[in-house]
Amino acid sequence: MTNRLCTIALLVTRIGLAQGAKHVPSFNESLEMQSPSAPAISPDGQWVVYGVRTTDWEQNAYVTQLWLAASDGSRRYQLTRGAKSASSPRWSPDGKWIAFIAERPADTPPPKAEDKPAPRQIWVISPEGGEAWELTQHLTDVGEFHWSPDGTRIAFTAPAPESAASKKRTKRYSDYMVFEHDYAQNELLSVPVVPGRVGASTTVVSDGKLNVEGFDWAPDSRRIVFSASLDPLLADGSESDIYLAETAAVKKIVALAGPDTNPKFSPDGTEIVFQTALAQPQNFYANGHLATVKVADVLEHPATKPADVTDLTATFDEDPGLIGWTPTGIYYGASEKTTSQIYRLVPGGAPTRLTPDGTYRAAGASFTPDGKHFAYLDADPKHMSEVAVSASDRFNPRFITDFNAALAPFTLGTAEVMQWKSSDGATIEGILHKPADFQPGRKYPLLVVIHGGPTGVSTAALSPSDTYYPIQRFLARGALVLEPNYRGSAGYGAKFRALNVRNLGVGDMWDVMSGVDALIAQGLVDSTRMGAMGWSEGGYISAFLTTHTDRFKAISVGAGISDWMTYYVSTDITPFTRQYLLSTPWSDPAIYAKTSPISTITQAKTPTLIQQGSEDKRVPVPDSFELYRGLQDMHVPSRLILYTGYGHPITKPKSNRAVLEANWDWFAHYLWGDPFPPDSALYGTSELGGGK
Repeated sequence: MTNRLCTIALLVTRIGLAQGAKHVPSFNESLEMQSPSAPAISPDGQWVVYGVRTTDWEQNAYVTQLWLAASDGSRRYQLTRGAKSASSPRWSPDGKWIAFIAERPADTPPPKAEDKPAPRQIWVISPEGGEAWELTQHLTDVGEFHWSPDGTRIAFTAPAPESAASKKRTKRYSDYMVFEHDYAQNELLSVPVVPGRVGASTTVVSDGKLNVEGFDWAPDSRRIVFSASLDPLLADGSESDIYLAETAAVKKIVALAGPDTNPKFSPDGTEIVFQTALAQPQNFYANGHLATVKVADVLEHPATKPADVTDLTATFDEDPGLIGWTPTGIYYGASEKTTSQIYRLVPGGAPTRLTPDGTYRAAGASFTPDGKHFAYLDADPKHMSEVAVSASDRFNPRFITDFNAALAPFTLGTAEVMQWKSSDGATIEGILHKPADFQPGRKYPLLVVIHGGPTGVSTAALSPSDTYYPIQRFLARGALVLEPNYRGSAGYGAKFRALNVRNLGVGDMWDVMSGVDALIAQGLVDSTRMGAMGWSEGGYISAFLTTHTDRFKAISVGAGISDWMTYYVSTDITPFTRQYLLSTPWSDPAIYAKTSPISTITQAKTPTLIQQGSEDKRVPVPDSFELYRGLQDMHVPSRLILYTGYGHPITKPKSNRAVLEANWDWFAHYLWGDPFPPDSALYGTSELGGGK
């Protein structure tokens, strides 16, 4: 048994958790919790296919397989198996087949060990079981796909295969990359569906000036509407338009400034609904909209300004995520404070909410073609996600899975929504987690966990499967955990999301610290034992706290920005910074300095752990190097851990365990005085006074 396992076993013994008794989930148990995803209801509403994620420690992967459950809750069974994931299930229009995406060997020999993984392909299986068969053998990964309404074909997107010129260049010069110029455009293809056979794909759209994104079939299966940007670079993704493809002809039909995406046909095929920024220049934090155009009109005169389209959500103060258009209405999802809800919209009317008020989270909805029933993921403060079904005209959910049964052995903390006033008077909400044995009148250590985004949102839905920060273990150790929904968070309207424009870090710190002070004022917190942490934007705010306050005993910065100029010139999402700071570093260096943690590095005193994927392009690794070197020069205890091969998220269980353990060790040391275990990545950190 490793030293780490010995340490955990001793901790379990010390807090009286005998074998078989209720206990806080271990790191492994937390990462092994199964969870559902991507429910898809059958055309007749009688069945739901969904994904179930499991943890495979041997191959160090999260593996998703498809399950099938009757909508009446009477039975469920596993549909796919294998070492590789099966995901994105889609029913055929007649309900006889389920297509899905998988990376698995077919009849061809498996690739050599040194070769790249086989491309992800479309497979098809009967809902009654049996062997799945491979429909595509494309040279690159299949992305989005949809059945044609007549069930004879499936259209899909995939990056263009490597060109002959590219192969010739590599053979002559070896590998190199021309930044922001070497990429493969996403094409749109179609494949006939013949049971048991690999189909011969035909190209629908292949244009060096178009990168195909979301798409939808017309009801008559003759046309496809799609959105496309000029290239797959995220920096250019905020400029996309809507196109219509019929046979070999492609026509641009919506060309508003900013992103126009996710188009869907009306049931009769005469109109198209889509998501749009309505030409708002600051679309990163402004409300998105749903809008419609009439097909006949835009074929004659493409829509090039907001007046050319019908805005359906002008009075809806949030970002709507379009689900689909059925005979019963247009359906979309949106955040509402700490909840997520599902809405119906009949053109010409006001939106109505299908799901109820309260601390409730509904996501991932899938509707029957007639719009009368839907499946979705359901969670609340006492339950993690389950698959549920309901009628659309009367919300009456029936749960058809029971993942929460796995929580029986565990003691978990509670979660509740709290509210406070920030320094400038803004109303801020957050999620307060309390230990299961919470005692009023006692003062607790406080850990602040800050979400990313900034348009993310922390919710009260139960989620005991921690991957970065061990919230349940903090609670079991006897701490409170606060997750603040600082300004910029989704769910509170466009004005709130814009409160950190040219105020990044500064206003965010107001919101975090005013929440901390509110808890201290209530007599709940031991202000001498507090810590803060977060990933991405949450990592940036944590870094800002490191260089602006000494009130925390320890801080953890996950993939956080330390210098907005470094970020601006290196990130793969460049417009983000220009929109939030309303400038470039060259036009207004003062605002870049004011909002950058590195500008005040000489004030830093708090021991700070820094974690990041070594290949992160969203938040470039040099930001972590800057913060670390500055902390070392200031003789502040600090440690930088790079997780090899990962980008912005850490996506494999062993590395998630490493992230969790490092954060646990860091805060256990600085808040509770525990020594770093000898096998910890942090062992000896207390001796690092900086300047190494």
